[in-house]
Amino acid sequence: MSYTALYRKFRPGCFEDVKGQEHIVTTLQNQIKAERIGHAYLFCGTRGTGKTSIAKIFAKAVNCEHPTDGSPCGECAACKAIAAGASMNVIEIDAASNNGVDNIREIVEEVSYSPAEGKYKVYIIDEVHMLSIGAFNALLKTLEEPPSYAIFILATTEVHKIPITILSRCQRYDFKRITIDTIADRLHELMDKEQIQVEEKALRYVAKTADGSMRDALSLLDQCIAFHFGKELTYDKVLDVLGAVDTEVFGRLLKYVLGRNVTSCIGLLEEIVMQGRELTQFVADFTWYLRNLLLVKSSDDIEDVIDVSSDNLIRLREEADMIEVDAIMRYIRIFSELSGQIKYAVQKRILIEIALIKLCRPDMEKDYESIVERIRAVEEKIENGAAFVPAGGGFPSDGNGMHGGGTLMTAGASKERPPLPKAIPEDVQAVVDKWSMIVGQASMPMKQYLKNAGLSLGGDNKLMIVVEDGLASDYFMKQEGHKELLIQMLSEAVGKEIDVTIQSVPDRNTFVQDYVDLSQVIHMDIEVEE
Repeated sequence: MSYTALYRKFRPGCFEDVKGQEHIVTTLQNQIKAERIGHAYLFCGTRGTGKTSIAKIFAKAVNCEHPTDGSPCGECAACKAIAAGASMNVIEIDAASNNGVDNIREIVEEVSYSPAEGKYKVYIIDEVHMLSIGAFNALLKTLEEPPSYAIFILATTEVHKIPITILSRCQRYDFKRITIDTIADRLHELMDKEQIQVEEKALRYVAKTADGSMRDALSLLDQCIAFHFGKELTYDKVLDVLGAVDTEVFGRLLKYVLGRNVTSCIGLLEEIVMQGRELTQFVADFTWYLRNLLLVKSSDDIEDVIDVSSDNLIRLREEADMIEVDAIMRYIRIFSELSGQIKYAVQKRILIEIALIKLCRPDMEKDYESIVERIRAVEEKIENGAAFVPAGGGFPSDGNGMHGGGTLMTAGASKERPPLPKAIPEDVQAVVDKWSMIVGQASMPMKQYLKNAGLSLGGDNKLMIVVEDGLASDYFMKQEGHKELLIQMLSEAVGKEIDVTIQSVPDRNTFVQDYVDLSQVIHMDIEVEE
């Protein structure tokens, strides 16, 4: 005998077997008992929540010879024929592949014939939102005034695509996502019937991964059992089969992010990749972990909302104490955006690496949460013994202890920097004032290099433009004509000849520490005068 998949083998055969949709089951049973059966029903909800199963049970119940409390007996000839798919009274149509006007016209013609046996003819149209507008119009009149023996059950996962004229003629039932507890209990019950040993923690993880779908949960569990056939199915084995990551890894990753340790974050991602984990699932699970951190941080009585063991909850509380709410919300935003991008991306790993670098480097972003995190990082450095030292060695104070162009240096550091000149030449000031306009008028790639450049003073009070080593320095210092073009642009902007020196530095931090930043100095002087 060929093997039958778990979701087919254990498809509910009566209303009592349906889990998680009690509000719908009770209503339909009461209709059957009171003989107040409608002519058109619309079942809508996400995949795997029981729409088609309940439709078939309802079809059996209305045709059952000996119904019990609104449920089919399962023993009579009508019940057995419907269960075997051999009944002429139950017609199933897949609207995804039969969505034309002609397909619906066939149904309309068949409806005029009364059932050969039984009480009702039940038409179950799955994925009804796939019907064309013409097909919906062909169905409309019959749906409004069907024969007394005809029942239409329309099932869909995208109810917003169904015309309002159809919706208004149906009783609508919204199927809920099935809870993790309900799915886990059902899986436990079925594993006992199958006499398969499965760890409780493994069942709960499968239930969570199913995202409210009982069918998905059974399919995932079937896959895990097949991979480890004949052995006890443990939590670690489920993680291996589904390509998932243990929650302990998320705690390590959070600590690396809070420590601004990009290298360790990338190294941990390398481990995950080498273990063959599914990166899309990793992003979804880490986002869910951050959501749990946020809930723990927001409320004390959260055990019923967060579906984790008591040991994991203790660890979550410890990790939540290390991070602020606004930082968690920023992390969730970045990874939520990543979830939308990664589904169709070719280089998934690179996208995740960029997201991790964003987490570690809030200065890469300009939104409110990133600025708050940057301020918090400065406060932590000050608390740990860092001192605020002016970049030029002696910029005037603004009255609050802060100095223009200042930067953080650890206590005891005494790196000497160029002294601020007594007077900045007028032509240099004019260049600094018009720098944004000059950069805006430049063409690529000069424009990009000038955006990242710094303005300072060289020998004899000449204007010094400081660029980063690499492409920028090669462009101005090694390739002919580019420096001369820049000088010409500056001269035209201020109306006089400008003498310019180009200097290269390894990175922006070196410029801030070793050079006077004229944009800061001149801006500060203007504010003082006002």
